[in-house]
Amino acid sequence: MRKITAGLFISVDGIVDNPQDWHFPYFNDEMGEAVSALVAPADTLLFGRVTYDSFAGAWPEREAAGGEDAGFAKALGDLRKIVFSHRDLEFTWRNSEQPKGELVDVVTALKAEEGGEITLSGSTSVVRQLLEAGLIDELHLLVHPIALQNGGLRLFEEGTTVPLQLLSVKAFKTGVLHTVYGPAEAPEQLGYEEAKAHIAQ
Repeated sequence: MRKITAGLFISVDGIVDNPQDWHFPYFNDEMGEAVSALVAPADTLLFGRVTYDSFAGAWPEREAAGGEDAGFAKALGDLRKIVFSHRDLEFTWRNSEQPKGELVDVVTALKAEEGGEITLSGSTSVVRQLLEAGLIDELHLLVHPIALQNGGLRLFEEGTTVPLQLLSVKAFKTGVLHTVYGPAEAPEQLGYEEAKAHIAQ
């Protein structure tokens, strides 16, 4: 059974929308190591179309430019990239493909295969669906110390309940918290009298 990890940049008030507009002032070596550590054991990347388009529009050029991040760009290019979309796609970035079938069914089959880890970066809608299906083993949230208050896209929508357990947390020098969550059983719902009894203990 392959391990699936997901990483997201997120504001302290839960916004994951357009991280390019607010993330970069908080990027340092610690965050670079955290991001690289998610990719290093993986041989497969999962994407939604929007995030894929963003990656494909940047990383092949960085690899070709041969700058300081060319090594990481090459590593991304060498990985198998599976892109989920409701419309037919054409690819120019190598090792990219669009699967047939529903997302949860496809990822369930991938998880059962032999191979390295599977990881996601961004792709909020894909992460949501896989969390609700219980397919993500580790959710890495890089919580930035900024409240955006802009009504942007949030990781979790109203009405969804996804119980999680905290696996680890690390504070970066920038104030970013690297929190790692795993799946958990839903907590027992206490009645009013039971809750009062617990508080009194």
